[in-house]
Amino acid sequence: MKTTRILTIAVVLLLITNLVLVAFMVMDKKKSGEKRNQGFRPDAPEVMVKTLKMTDQQQADFKKMKEEHFKMVKPYFDSVRVAKRAFFDLVKNPALNDSLMEVYSLRVFEKQSMLDKITLNHFRNVRNIFTAEQQPGYDSLLRKMWSGRGKKDSAAKKEK
Repeated sequence: MKTTRILTIAVVLLLITNLVLVAFMVMDKKKSGEKRNQGFRPDAPEVMVKTLKMTDQQQADFKKMKEEHFKMVKPYFDSVRVAKRAFFDLVKNPALNDSLMEVYSLRVFEKQSMLDKITLNHFRNVRNIFTAEQQPGYDSLLRKMWSGRGKKDSAAKKEK
């Protein structure tokens, strides 16, 4: 009788735990279904508008360019992710050698390099919508964005 009671309590606790875990998973999926801002701060466009004192036309041009850019690079993000997955799947390959590792590494590099070139051209094109007076501010915002805002650079630490 005592064993049955302990088992019943254990089953009920496990059932409650599973229900809680399922609830967290469902709530997390709802959050991940929201449109993300492609890894950048959600308020980045507003910061640009305010900091650079963008005109309505500049804002419209920027929005259009940004949407076109993300449509264009989405397949590249996907291909980089697939190439990296294949590269790191090599961990399971017992016959892994340096040549094979180099082949897979180059695949990742080529895809990432293409993505970086397209992104650089996008930022150059966006820069062209600004006046000569606004461009230094844009350059400064880009520098802050790429430096990770407040993160210390390992090269800066070595120089000290």
